[in-house]
Amino acid sequence: MTHCEKYLQQVQQITAMLDPGLIEQMAQELAGLRQRGGRLFLLGVGGSAANCSHAVNDFRKLAGIEAYSPCDNVSELTARTNDEGWDTIFAAWLRTSRASASDAVFVFSVGGGDPERNVSPNLVRALEEAKKRGLIVFGVVGRDGGYTKKVGDLVLVVPTVDPDAVTPHAEAFQAIVWHCLVSHPALKLQPSKWESMNKTKP
Repeated sequence: MTHCEKYLQQVQQITAMLDPGLIEQMAQELAGLRQRGGRLFLLGVGGSAANCSHAVNDFRKLAGIEAYSPCDNVSELTARTNDEGWDTIFAAWLRTSRASASDAVFVFSVGGGDPERNVSPNLVRALEEAKKRGLIVFGVVGRDGGYTKKVGDLVLVVPTVDPDAVTPHAEAFQAIVWHCLVSHPALKLQPSKWESMNKTKP
């Protein structure tokens, strides 16, 4: 079996193991967030940070949810890292945003944060701040979900089918889940460009 055959076979395995009911719950909760005028804050580092930026666009443009990610403001992110330290960048950003119980946090992460081993401490501190402020916590994470799974409300853990491919699968399925959400009938307000072009005109 080639690498590509093996990888795609693993994608099928993971897909079959996911809980669609949990993703459905996320969609309904996000619809409620939009209805009450709450904001969605997306947090991630590395490849997951790039996913946050893409997801912010989709939640705003397609689903009409006021969404933000601190990863999109490089000046603030690097200033906070330089002046205050890496650990507190997301927690401080939530405080400055006056995040409240009407809002939500959505974490994209491979490990989900691990305070004992000091892995992604910025996510851990942000989740502590979010829980203190009463925000609902969503997540799409890999491995065992780490701290995000432990304290989160609706957190999907991407199953590990190959310990050598945890990162690519976790980050790929973050995209699958958020695209599923923004195309959900309970959330989608705006048609995507290509789908709207393909519709037959009366």
